[in-house]
Amino acid sequence: MSSRKPRRVPSYRLHKGSRQAVVTLEGRDHYLGKFGSDDSQAEYERLVGEWLIHGRQLPQEKSPGEGPTINELILAYWEEAQRYYQRDGKPTSELESMRLALRYVRRPYGRTFAKDFGPMALKVCREAMIEKGLSRSVCNGYTKRIKRLFRWGVENELILASVFQALQAVRGLRKGRSPARETEPIRPAREEHVEAVLPAVSVPVQAMIRLQLLTGMRPGEVVQMRASDIDRSRQVWTYRPQRHKTDYRGHEREVALGPKAQAVLRPFVERANDGPLFSPRDAEGARNARRRLQRKSPMTPCQGRRRGKSKPQKAPKDRYTTASYRRAIARACERASVPS
Repeated sequence: MSSRKPRRVPSYRLHKGSRQAVVTLEGRDHYLGKFGSDDSQAEYERLVGEWLIHGRQLPQEKSPGEGPTINELILAYWEEAQRYYQRDGKPTSELESMRLALRYVRRPYGRTFAKDFGPMALKVCREAMIEKGLSRSVCNGYTKRIKRLFRWGVENELILASVFQALQAVRGLRKGRSPARETEPIRPAREEHVEAVLPAVSVPVQAMIRLQLLTGMRPGEVVQMRASDIDRSRQVWTYRPQRHKTDYRGHEREVALGPKAQAVLRPFVERANDGPLFSPRDAEGARNARRRLQRKSPMTPCQGRRRGKSKPQKAPKDRYTTASYRRAIARACERASVPS
């Protein structure tokens, strides 16, 4: 448990000289009105509330000037996005997608005042995406993220609502009605290709592939499987992933595991602790043991005394990630001469 004490909220106090309520924020006294009155209490709550919402900083006072530039708006938004788009203490892929999208508005319009950014400017940014060779779906996704930047600006009273409302008039690119590149639909792998790849992968990766074929699980769900997440009290087992694609919406995810899936899982479940069922470390140990059995020459005493490095640069992990799972399959596709 952390020993760090929670940071206190500045208190509501009496200023003896004027008999007014006062609160000190960022070294500056803010007078709230008659001490003890409802109005002063309301002003205290409003001021401290805004101070907390803005990360324990007072919002900059608005002037009748031009407002923030695009660069200033992006900088303010990016601090919020880095906190929001996190999972298990790590940035999500959405943060990187947002960074790439904002690049198309920052480069041509960074010094433009945000209030002057309208639908035509957004279309100019989208044309730059098309010229870059991005697909229609990616162009539409980046355009939505740029709109999200301005929606956040309205939400935090940095720009007027009319700016975001005008951008909403820009419709997404339609299939066959835009110069943007179209992509081929992603189709499922052919079953004969899957069967050809299975002998070229390790036993844990084989099991994960078979489970996906039998249940339709996503890669992110199969790599995180633990014995404690599987209810084996009934004839059909039930797997409830800790994390899944829509858990941030409050949705629950259950995967039914029938007899064939149970047969694939049973060897892993019976010897599992509370860690992931499928481990690259176990796969590497099994591979080394198999290579020792397949030796054609006897092991010398010197080889028998040899010990592995205490801190190898690329030690196998205790669990697969979607990236390492994908790489294992891609390497197997190359060995089996199957299109990946």
